[in-house]
Amino acid sequence: MPLTIDSTRFGTIEIDPDSVVEFPHGLIGFESRRFALVAREADAEFLWLHSVEDPALAIPVTDPRRFFSSFTLELDDEELERLGLPRLPATDIYVTVRASDQLEGFTANLRAPIVIAGGRGHQVINQAAGAPLRAPLFGELAAEAANAAERAA
Repeated sequence: MPLTIDSTRFGTIEIDPDSVVEFPHGLIGFESRRFALVAREADAEFLWLHSVEDPALAIPVTDPRRFFSSFTLELDDEELERLGLPRLPATDIYVTVRASDQLEGFTANLRAPIVIAGGRGHQVINQAAGAPLRAPLFGELAAEAANAAERAA
């Protein structure tokens, strides 16, 4: 039987109860501990981490590897063990997105990604050198477009 959320952002949405992600340590700045990933379309680049407990709480997220070719997530073995996580390749990784009025202002938090495995989620501190708190989300795409335009000229 589907779980129904009366979302203030999306209206009434139905979620498979098996898709609910439990965050035993919560998310930084939020009280909710149960979320579901909601996609507006099948292969969406952006998803919403929607609270099951708070119909007004939906956080935009994305897989950082779609926008940052050199993205790496580094956690030491002790942290993986403490959180009960498998090796990182066996997890889904998302970063929160901060929207703006202009595309140049969109940023992603590469410093505190969200790792999901086996129905449990954890926001972790990325120990990779140079993982910024506010990385320009479309920076690489803009640079690639500028380089392509230069080569075409």
